[in-house]
Amino acid sequence: MYVKFDKISDKLVVTLLGELDHHSSEEVRNKIDNNLDEDNIKKLILNFSGVTFMDSSGIGVVIGRYKKLQPKNGVVCVTEVNNRVKKVFEISGMYKIIPGFETVEEALNSI
Repeated sequence: MYVKFDKISDKLVVTLLGELDHHSSEEVRNKIDNNLDEDNIKKLILNFSGVTFMDSSGIGVVIGRYKKLQPKNGVVCVTEVNNRVKKVFEISGMYKIIPGFETVEEALNSI
């Protein structure tokens, strides 16, 4: 999995490319946490435009970042989720606590 980071104002945009599964989730989690801690970021946008597959480990990555930022009054949202991954989000109930946006720009303007 390829992970790209863009800091825009006080927000961190993480673009994910590939499969977010048990093989890649720990590395992705560590990379995101390092970037969040390094710049004391409280607003995280996860861009799923390039994610082709996600399993429960991927849900753990997203929920874990939510739990990490919650004590800081932080925000985590997801953008550009394809239909296959969107089903995983819906079935898991993740959209009840993590907002989803159509585009990164929409998320940047909303959080």
